[in-house]
Amino acid sequence: MINSELALPYTLIVCEKRDAARRVAQAIATSDFKIITLGRKLGMPSVFSITDRNNQRFIVCYAMGHLYGLIDVKGKRSIYPVFDVRWTPVKGNARGRQIIETISTLSQKAARFVHACDYDLEGEVIGYNILQYACNNKYENSLRAKFSTMTDEEIRSSFDNLLKPNTRMAEAGKSRHVIDFIYGVNFSRALTQSFKVSNNDKRYRNLSIGRVQGPTLAFVVDREMEIKRHIPESYWTIQAEFEKNGQIIQASYYKSKIRTLSEATSIVNACTNQYGKIMKIEKQKVIHKPPAPFNLGDLQKEAYRVFRFSPSYTLSLAQRLYIAALISYPRTSSQKLPMSLNYRKIISSISQLGYPYSNIAATLLARGRLFPNEGFKIDPAHPAIYPTGEKPKRKLDSSDFRLLDLIIKRFLATFGDPATSLHTTVAIHVKGEHIFTAEGNKMLYDGWIQIYKPYFKIVNVELPELFENDILKNLAVTIDERVTQPPPRFNQASLLEKMEKEKVGTKATRSEVINILFKREYVSYTTSATPANTNGGKRGIEATQVGIQIIQSMRKYVPTIVSTDLTRNMEGQLEEIELGKSKSTVVIESAVDQLKGAMLTFKEKEVEIGKQITDAILSSQNQQQTSFGTCPKCNKGILKMIRSATTKKRFIGCSNYSTGKCKATAPLPQKGSIKASGKLCTQCSWPIAKAFYVRQTKRQWEFCVNIQCPSKKPR
Repeated sequence: MINSELALPYTLIVCEKRDAARRVAQAIATSDFKIITLGRKLGMPSVFSITDRNNQRFIVCYAMGHLYGLIDVKGKRSIYPVFDVRWTPVKGNARGRQIIETISTLSQKAARFVHACDYDLEGEVIGYNILQYACNNKYENSLRAKFSTMTDEEIRSSFDNLLKPNTRMAEAGKSRHVIDFIYGVNFSRALTQSFKVSNNDKRYRNLSIGRVQGPTLAFVVDREMEIKRHIPESYWTIQAEFEKNGQIIQASYYKSKIRTLSEATSIVNACTNQYGKIMKIEKQKVIHKPPAPFNLGDLQKEAYRVFRFSPSYTLSLAQRLYIAALISYPRTSSQKLPMSLNYRKIISSISQLGYPYSNIAATLLARGRLFPNEGFKIDPAHPAIYPTGEKPKRKLDSSDFRLLDLIIKRFLATFGDPATSLHTTVAIHVKGEHIFTAEGNKMLYDGWIQIYKPYFKIVNVELPELFENDILKNLAVTIDERVTQPPPRFNQASLLEKMEKEKVGTKATRSEVINILFKREYVSYTTSATPANTNGGKRGIEATQVGIQIIQSMRKYVPTIVSTDLTRNMEGQLEEIELGKSKSTVVIESAVDQLKGAMLTFKEKEVEIGKQITDAILSSQNQQQTSFGTCPKCNKGILKMIRSATTKKRFIGCSNYSTGKCKATAPLPQKGSIKASGKLCTQCSWPIAKAFYVRQTKRQWEFCVNIQCPSKKPR
């Protein structure tokens, strides 16, 4: 950096990431915007030097997320339990150390310090650690910038109204990290060590479990056990077609499940070719209230429903839109839009974005007053997610645009009128004793649904004009055999919803916890939501044998780690720290006391636990090498690697192949090792296999096993 830059008095602003720092610098600067580098050392990070409208000098620096992390003071990975921890620069992060060095140098001549990281627990901890460790204990003397959008106007306003540092939020955030670290490091070391000991140190596998990871995995395992315990039972349904004036009326027998075939057959025989008589018509107007604005969890679930975006991907997109000043801060629990936001101004800005927003906005702005429909959830730090109305400064890619469109339309829909539909239920009697029901639905007024298109709709089911005592011609009565279904498997959205409901994890960390379960191979995708139903091709989350065994072992020996009560109570205590009702030391000491007893039990059963996990891992590996998931042709059998009895060549075939029920097959390479990757082809939904040579592990590749896959056709 040029010495003159350091010679002038300046305020050092600490932001969370480079993109955020640039936005802050651009918003505050009125002149003299410079990108500068401290010294000439290769690779040193640049910072932003600016002057504001009051001729004040600022240097804006940035982290890259967490620059500091917790470590075990003793540093021996094979030892547990450990409770002595400290903060230190993240190990192995060379870039992070360069950033710390730059910030430390800048802090030495800074006149003031402003903490401008995200205004939440994680952001507070990131800024706290930088100001304490890199800037030599400057957190208490710093000022806090709080903003919910990255618009120039709100950033400038936050710097005109700087706050005192939020020490209680910092304490709560640090306490969460300490508690999660000691639970995670101790149980993860215990699991990994038990595996090594049971294998006489001949095998190693990185295993982990934690305060949030444990209960989340337990949700998936418990659901899997329900599915495995389910015994399908046959039942029968009866449908009928009636006619009036050439219009068909579809009706169902009033008993939704008939337990025996003989009873169902008796009903069909009695009703066939018999006229129906309308005995009762009920009509009910149904009011559909506008939706609440998005908080992060609602946005992740809705984006999964309409786009199939994973929760973590949705969060990354939302963060990009936030940094681009297009939406408000996404990591919020709130479903509230306070009046201080100036709804009319935001909607006016949205109207400038063009069709279709301009038409919707014009209709809303024509109203005298604007009142959004809100939910019940609140967040003291940020309002619900809302669009700023700013025009994108760059062309958005497809995913960014789709998520922004969803957020804009959801925001506008909250100001819409309630929608109204007319629901009609018709009771049709056959021979006086058999009752069929037909249902119709008609939209009377679209209201907010018109605004939220195409993301929500209510399907119209037309019925002809009917009156009581009308006689209907019976066209057909049919019987359908079905079987009871187990509960559906979780998908990423429903698992996230379960975590929210049980108060496991935080809005910012839940999606990452789900990703860790996949990374550790505790869970995997399956092609069907339930074993007997592909659910329209929607993928479910299935617990692996390893995941199941870990939960079973933990429940037997250390049930604390998979207890939702533990996590829920801990979240409550952390909230009390933030509210000033409890002290960090008390909460951490309580957590340590609970952990000590569990660790002693684990140590006593270390070999037994390790053997159980080893058996599950070996069994899982053997199964993985031969099983490739549900057959995409029949949706019932399992694709397995088979070796021909005559040619001795290996191929993939459906488990129903030998019975003649399914002829799905696919060739395989005849050399090298083959195993399933756990992935599905994006073009044909057949499994992706991995091929490699044992002595050339670097030479491996993945391929779709389907010989007819569109990706294999020449272009």
